Amino acid sequence: MNDIFQIKNISQLHQIIGWPPPSHPLISFLDDTKRPQDLVIEEKYFNFRYVSEMYTIMYKYGITGAIGYGRNSYDFQEGTLIFMGPGQVFEAPSKEHVEELKNSKGWSLVFHPDLIRKSPLGENIDNYSFFSYEVNEALHLSEKEQKFILEVVLQIHEEYSQNIDKHSQRLIISNLELLLNYCTRFYDRQFYTRTNFNKDIVSRFETTLREYFNENKSVNLGIPSSSYFGKEMNMSSNYLSDLLKKETGKGIKEHINDMIVDKAKTILLNSTLSISEIAFDLGFEYPQSFTRLFKNKTGVSPVEYRKLN
Repeated sequence: MNDIFQIKNISQLHQIIGWPPPSHPLISFLDDTKRPQDLVIEEKYFNFRYVSEMYTIMYKYGITGAIGYGRNSYDFQEGTLIFMGPGQVFEAPSKEHVEELKNSKGWSLVFHPDLIRKSPLGENIDNYSFFSYEVNEALHLSEKEQKFILEVVLQIHEEYSQNIDKHSQRLIISNLELLLNYCTRFYDRQFYTRTNFNKDIVSRFETTLREYFNENKSVNLGIPSSSYFGKEMNMSSNYLSDLLKKETGKGIKEHINDMIVDKAKTILLNSTLSISEIAFDLGFEYPQSFTRLFKNKTGVSPVEYRKLN
């Protein structure tokens, strides 16, 4: 399974999964209850890794088995939403598992970036960070939330399925934005209702961050990236950062910068190291970058801080 198969558009997706041609070139609602009875998926599409150039929102339940996605896999035994952004890799099921998928329940909403490219949603789509979450960070919906989400999705489907007019594009995108905004609300609810679990994650993150600087990893590895902590804690950096914001008011980068400034203050007051030496020890390639961060956080430069204290 070394080859990666590119899925570039809606028509190609329909062909791969054995569905009839789409009624709209840039968006498709795939309802499992409307699956063709004689659905046949060509042998060549099994046991592949795929990368899609589209956004996918997938709701499934009642499946035994799992879908491979990113570094993890997920089974859909609960009613959940999974979000996949363009460029993310997932594994196609085996031929045997496809038979189980045919009996699954749920739906998928897939749309191409070109659908929203000239709209405000296209400019702000990166703000919906859940498209970069790992699959095991899915959104778990209550029964009421499931029904509400489905109503919005069906409205989108109804809009692009009827005769297209000058209002269609705007209404499709408007409903799509409504859907994503409600998903953001429901994710916030999920973060808040898992407070004890989230606090444990926050504690682990803070420990990992302290250890990075206490063990002087910054000298050899530089300033830690958001992805470093995601890998260390086995979750996507976006999910971790969003969780931290909900619990502490600050994302990963803000926590890193606060730690750097805190360490710098201690070094400035307890050593004679030059500003350049302190910057390099903290992982900066250029001392000017360190000075700029320190001043932005404290209101004074490192040199001024040392003199004031």
